[in-house]
Amino acid sequence: MKKVQFFIDDVIWVMRDLTRQSPESMFDNPFLGALKKAHEEYGVKTQLNLFYRTSFFYGDDDFSLKDMTDAYKSEWESASDWLKLAFHSKEEFPDYPYVNASYELVKSNYKQITDEIKRFAGEKCIATGIVPHWAPISFDGVRALKDCGASVTYATYGDAFVSDDTSHLPYGHDVRYTMNKKPETMFFRRAEREGGAENAICSYNHITTEQFDSINDKLKLIKDEKTGMYFNNACHAILNLCSVSELPDILTELSENEYINIGNHEQYFYPEYFNYQPDYAEKIYIMGKVLSEAGYEFIFMEDMVNYQ
Repeated sequence: MKKVQFFIDDVIWVMRDLTRQSPESMFDNPFLGALKKAHEEYGVKTQLNLFYRTSFFYGDDDFSLKDMTDAYKSEWESASDWLKLAFHSKEEFPDYPYVNASYELVKSNYKQITDEIKRFAGEKCIATGIVPHWAPISFDGVRALKDCGASVTYATYGDAFVSDDTSHLPYGHDVRYTMNKKPETMFFRRAEREGGAENAICSYNHITTEQFDSINDKLKLIKDEKTGMYFNNACHAILNLCSVSELPDILTELSENEYINIGNHEQYFYPEYFNYQPDYAEKIYIMGKVLSEAGYEFIFMEDMVNYQ
């Protein structure tokens, strides 16, 4: 019963590279090639959470999923048992895009991404476990996800509270908090790995500390009775925040868990990114090796529904 699921957020650049570079196989692309190697050697299954388009933040070189080549559709379909694609957000900025979102916005963004996935990769590749960009999503947004076919969504957790004081938030987040504010939008105290805490924004997909404790480290989900959506517990480790030297110990500490959730972000793979990590692929291999040797089976987030 020891299961682990692995996802990579903020994915769009690999789609751009496949389209513009046209490798013979999509797995000749070094990013996807690393994921294939991790699957073949350690059984790693990966969910890629997609942006619809690139951001102007990195320059005026626009690319969107409507430009994505369908030349690799058969390869995507053949790999769909271990490599899936999912909605994440329309683009990288602004932060917290769905914290106060309308039903119509989330439904439109979800369909925009998944319609393109169907076109270039096939319906079998679409994952129904969702990690919204920056995590928080409104009640109407959760309803939209459920109506679009999503089954599980990532949840924040902790002690939530209401305050008019936004001075503790990073630049711009105060605007995201207050603009079109929904009743369910609040702050919460987020526990950090180091033992400290900071205040962050949460919305409808938030669970209490008590709820979190009931499912943490277990193959369990919280079912929201109002929407029918299942809420998944938080990430146990994010690879781009871990060094190669500390990662084996972090994973070993988690290896008694019934369930582990591992995240990552695409951009750290690329040398042009300001926070480029040349050991990006190595960390995925370490994760696969340590957890497979500890007896874990890789699953997708949506598979957890089968264990409820």
